[in-house]
Amino acid sequence: MAAKQMRTARTRKRKISWYWIFFLTLIAIGLVSGTVLVALLKLNVAPRTLASYLAHRGEGHSRLITYPVNKFAALLQRLDRGPELSAALEYPAWAGAQKTARTETQPAKFLIDRPEALQTALDAAQPGDRIEFLPGVYRFHGEAINIRRGGTETAPITLAAHQFGDVTMEFDMLEGFHINAPFWHFENLTIRGVCENDGNCEHAFHIVGAARGVEIRNNRIEDFNAQIKINGEGGHFPDNGIIEGNSLTASHVRRTDNPVTVIDLVAVNNWQIRHNLIADFIKRDGDGISYGAFAKGAGSGNRFESNLVLCEYRLRGEPGQRVGLSLGGGGSTDQYCRDHRCITEQDGGVLHNNVVSFCSDAGIYLNRSATSQLTHNILLDTAGVELRGAETNGRFSGNLLDGGIRIIDDAELETSDNQIAGRLAAYFGYHPVRALFRDAASLDLTWAGAPPAGGKPQPGEIDFCGRPRSAQPILGAFENFAACLKH
Repeated sequence: MAAKQMRTARTRKRKISWYWIFFLTLIAIGLVSGTVLVALLKLNVAPRTLASYLAHRGEGHSRLITYPVNKFAALLQRLDRGPELSAALEYPAWAGAQKTARTETQPAKFLIDRPEALQTALDAAQPGDRIEFLPGVYRFHGEAINIRRGGTETAPITLAAHQFGDVTMEFDMLEGFHINAPFWHFENLTIRGVCENDGNCEHAFHIVGAARGVEIRNNRIEDFNAQIKINGEGGHFPDNGIIEGNSLTASHVRRTDNPVTVIDLVAVNNWQIRHNLIADFIKRDGDGISYGAFAKGAGSGNRFESNLVLCEYRLRGEPGQRVGLSLGGGGSTDQYCRDHRCITEQDGGVLHNNVVSFCSDAGIYLNRSATSQLTHNILLDTAGVELRGAETNGRFSGNLLDGGIRIIDDAELETSDNQIAGRLAAYFGYHPVRALFRDAASLDLTWAGAPPAGGKPQPGEIDFCGRPRSAQPILGAFENFAACLKH
């Protein structure tokens, strides 16, 4: 009897011990989880950003360190970005350049039927002239095609194909068009960089100095480090240009340590960048950082509107950081700034009605940019919005943001009427803004349910799909995605 009582007592003691172990384990898990959550909230970085940092820090260590670190980084990426998708076969037909014939009735003064004839026509053109390629493929070599004679505001000079898809220009050269004269229009061209070394295909267009009022419309431009580069020269600045309705893409990862930025604006004012498809700008070498488009260098009044920016669409799975749109970029040295002081990188910049997606880093990045306006944008599968520098301030309203907002070094942002998915939710694989759409991962942006209403109506405002906004506006870039598909 005594032995039985002793066994019962020992059993009861073991049960009590296990209860305490279980209880203390729960407390420990709670404390660790709470500490982790507090750390994540304080850190305020997207899971993809933390994953990239951890993978980088783990490089060069033993497999005992790199293996668990890489596994954890892969988990963070999967929670944030979702399952790995196969490469998309085609860019969306509703964005970028369209196969529509020109509507001008003016006949071409110059017809180009061979590459050697182009420079002669460019040098002879007068204000109001139209230079047109006959259908075909034209390959160019050398350093650049120089444009030194200008048009006027009321009589620009136009270089075009009769219809988009008829003409392909292949550039095996450092720069394609080097433009230092005002009021040139470029329309309906396909321009490809075909350099064996990616570092030798820098720009399709380099717009400098006196080249104000340049317009680039309805072209497909691919495989350059910066399809369009714009900057001052000799104390003159090529202001007041338009980049509209173009497809700016890449067929492969850029194997270069040169800067990779599809549209690169430095020290210029009042450019309108609208209705473009900007996709697959991936830099393999050097710092691995690339941008879809930025404006920097103490310029002002530059506007990015109704662009579709797909950082990684047909090209995926590469290391490095892709940023969608930026005011300020990575910053400028004083000698390249319009005021030679770089008090701010940008002033009065506007990002309106853009759709930015599939970015390994921030969808929108502001760096030392004052009085910025970020309105009615949609950001999906990005690290959100990042602001840096005490000079940075602006207004953020009417947006749908998947990824949260990160503010660094005393930047300021006034927010109203937005729907924002915080970064913490992404650590648990929860993405409520993406869930607003039928299938954000495949760019089916039809509303999955009732669209999110909010904000104040602006009379006469047109949305991403080209339709007037209603009296009770919808958050984000468009009211009804079906209108985009009718283009």
